[in-house]
Amino acid sequence: MPYDDAIVDIVSAALIITLKIASPILMAGVVIGLIISIIQSITQIQEQTLVFVPKIFAMLLVAVALIHWIVGRLVEFAAEMFTLV
Repeated sequence: MPYDDAIVDIVSAALIITLKIASPILMAGVVIGLIISIIQSITQIQEQTLVFVPKIFAMLLVAVALIHWIVGRLVEFAAEMFTLV
């Protein structure tokens, strides 16, 4: 089944913009999870639920801090998609 190059480019651009938007939020979760895991290993407190609240809070904080940038990227991408038609 032949694929149109334009469709492949659009999907590729959508995936790249998704990665660019999600990566700062995910990195905040990874960093906080790593810090909490180090603290847990030092103190030998192995409670699995202890990680979730700080991780969610940090990810939410980063998402709120970057909301202007996220909306700007999504608006640019949407405008680019509408000009293709």
